[in-house]
Amino acid sequence: MDMLEDLESLQFEYGIREEDRCWLYLQGRSRGLMIKACAHAAFFCKLFRNLRESLHEKQTSKRLSTGSLDDAPDDDALRAGIIGGGRLGQQLAHALLQLVPIPAEGLQISTRRPEALAEFQKLGVQCFYHNSSLVAWANVIFLCCLPSQLPNICVEIQTSLDKACIVYSFVAAVPIPRLKLLLNHTNILRPQYHCGEDFVNIWGANKDITAALQDPAILQATCPYSPAGGIILNVKWLEGVFYAALNLCTAKDMPHAQVLQLLSEQFLSAHFEDCGKDGASCPKFQLLDFVSKAYAKNLLQKRPFPWFDLTAVQLKETPFSQHLSTSTALQDHLTQLYCDSFGISLTKEQQPVVSTGSPSQ
Repeated sequence: MDMLEDLESLQFEYGIREEDRCWLYLQGRSRGLMIKACAHAAFFCKLFRNLRESLHEKQTSKRLSTGSLDDAPDDDALRAGIIGGGRLGQQLAHALLQLVPIPAEGLQISTRRPEALAEFQKLGVQCFYHNSSLVAWANVIFLCCLPSQLPNICVEIQTSLDKACIVYSFVAAVPIPRLKLLLNHTNILRPQYHCGEDFVNIWGANKDITAALQDPAILQATCPYSPAGGIILNVKWLEGVFYAALNLCTAKDMPHAQVLQLLSEQFLSAHFEDCGKDGASCPKFQLLDFVSKAYAKNLLQKRPFPWFDLTAVQLKETPFSQHLSTSTALQDHLTQLYCDSFGISLTKEQQPVVSTGSPSQ
């Protein structure tokens, strides 16, 4: 097969009429969208795996110090479930297994054709067709189904959804308010991508998604603030990720002051050389970054954050919206965190030009 790899007659473009070649950019755009979607999902899982591990350690340490060993917390490992075993579902599964990495026992896939996923089953990933069982097991659910399949899937799973379970939707044709209604659930994330007129195909052609994300140039182009390649992420998704982190801590009944310290440690830990040895000049999360002055005034020191509706966070302005859009230091540190999580180091001069993405929902 290697002998045939570069044979012109086997290439996708072969045989396409000259007047139709102007549409070939759609192939590159589709690939770019899938690469970005898988990279951002992997980044999200990296953050939440680390956050869950840190919460588990703190809870265990607290119980040890008080002698409450019989009350030890349950295993709080990240458990990811994918509904849909088509091309996107399979590429996402590869990305989660290789880039996060999630162990095979921490990933399950529900699809109408589990027999088509033999390669994942050989790795130890459970593949079956029972959406409600998958949802009852997982703490993060990825929807990789067709829009026409979504209403029936939502009917199947909504009674099995735990309040703290995060539903991460790739079903672009179904808007956030509709998802909320179908699932009767508010802990939903849905990344949105805007394709600019200046699309440039930098996404490669023959590599699979995980191989493409080993390329530093492609990986850097997937940074949340990067408009490279003409595909732009709406950063309201990034807002949603932070409020989802707050919800996770609220589910553990963690006092808000401890939450702010923990999030600063977890999300603002990637530093530039000019941050200073102790990171004293780095941004730190404050209460007013996430809640209004009126709410903060009445929030007792040992109280957790309130439970946030992630669908509203992604549709409306929040206290974090202004902070995220005006603090270049925060933007720089989050970009550095993203690249660090994939093993790429950036200098400030290499930071992408900030783009806030399309506001449309």
